[in-house]
Amino acid sequence: MLRSALIAASKSAGVRSLAERTPLVRPIVDRFVAGTGVEAAIHTAAELSTDRFVSLDHLGEDTGDRAQADATVQAYRALLARLADTGLASRAEVSVKLSALGQALAIDGDKIALENARLICAAATAAGTTVTVDMEDHTTTDSTLAIVRDLRLDYPDTGAVLQAYLRRTEADCRDLAGPGSRVRLCKGAYNEPESVAFRDKSEVDKSYVRCLRVLMAGEGYPMVATHDPRLIDIGKELARRAGRGGTDYEFQMLYGIRQAEQRALAASGLRMRVYVPYGTEWFPYFMRRLGERPANLAFFARSFLTRS
Repeated sequence: MLRSALIAASKSAGVRSLAERTPLVRPIVDRFVAGTGVEAAIHTAAELSTDRFVSLDHLGEDTGDRAQADATVQAYRALLARLADTGLASRAEVSVKLSALGQALAIDGDKIALENARLICAAATAAGTTVTVDMEDHTTTDSTLAIVRDLRLDYPDTGAVLQAYLRRTEADCRDLAGPGSRVRLCKGAYNEPESVAFRDKSEVDKSYVRCLRVLMAGEGYPMVATHDPRLIDIGKELARRAGRGGTDYEFQMLYGIRQAEQRALAASGLRMRVYVPYGTEWFPYFMRRLGERPANLAFFARSFLTRS
């Protein structure tokens, strides 16, 4: 019931207008979203890049409009040009959601998303950085991985994202653990059916470890996306056993979450990348995250209250 209410609220213009006009909401937004425009995102990236790396996400998803998909491409091009101009490209990459690039369009959605993703990859290459393609709900997994494979023909450093709570992911890790393959492993935040996903937290954690073991033993570049201290320690140990140095893999966390731990990992000589969302679509972003998994509500609340 809570999930349904949150998802419905994410689509409500009235609720969005109220949230955007409520002063108490602004501090929460500022804590987890790096502003609405490209210059705010660049400013945040510059601050973080003194000791960490960054992945910038121009917020937006599930577009059903070709013009909006094209506008998203232009927004990423503008962002990448600024990363190049400011000298931040060596420390900051971009993350893109294919649903924001037209994947969900009724006619030629996959083709349009691939073409748009190629444009962003070309801009990233010109700027001197890379692109990671985000993963969304399980119905898009095959399409997303197929597009990543196509992108890698011309842009082999394109990153992929896998979600440990899906039952298929350990096999996907084996497929993507080849030389040079950049793979971000996260737990997954969508509300998926038990037929395709582990629902129990302990089972998700066990799957995460199995998947991470495959990636660390492979020949690619694992990106360990978790805020869980126990999984972070396991990641370090698996990397040690695989003979990986501090630059042969990286940890990733969300902007505004466990900031002290982020700094500590970076100070220890490990690569730490911060996932930084920005843009005007912050309201749908938050409500969808909460709607997909209402437990996220307590997670964000704890992170806001602790401010560390």
